[in-house]
Amino acid sequence: MRIWHENYTLKHVIALRDNNLNKHLGIKFTEITDDSITATMPVEDFTRQSRGVLHGGASCVLAEALGSIASNLCLDMKKQKAVGLEINANHIRPVRSGIVTGITKAVALGKSVHVWNIEIFNEAGKMNCVSRLTTAIVNLKEDEKEKNIKLVDSLLSS
Repeated sequence: MRIWHENYTLKHVIALRDNNLNKHLGIKFTEITDDSITATMPVEDFTRQSRGVLHGGASCVLAEALGSIASNLCLDMKKQKAVGLEINANHIRPVRSGIVTGITKAVALGKSVHVWNIEIFNEAGKMNCVSRLTTAIVNLKEDEKEKNIKLVDSLLSS
């Protein structure tokens, strides 16, 4: 079953999230299905911690990037937005190099709270991190509505 509010494509996801911290960490959105979104992130000096392995914070950024965009795509973004409420992560195995791939799927999609599971894998397909993101669903303020209406209309017309 398709969970997205509109008929969003990978092009829409990239347009919405290929910016800011995601861009600095090399996060690339690679797939959207009826109920999941996938992205990759390189394991290089700018995503490693001092012991030479993927920084847990970088894994959390990947997880939040995936869960946040997914949560927002489930909403009428002309009226509401999803904001991060809580994130946790279990770092299962270290990754020293290559690319990690994260996949997010919904655990619960309520009216006021969404919960997302994000699994991150190394290039060998072994899980190195599992994360859970909770987002709060809030109504847009009046000054946000006009901006978001333009954004969504622009996305869907392209």
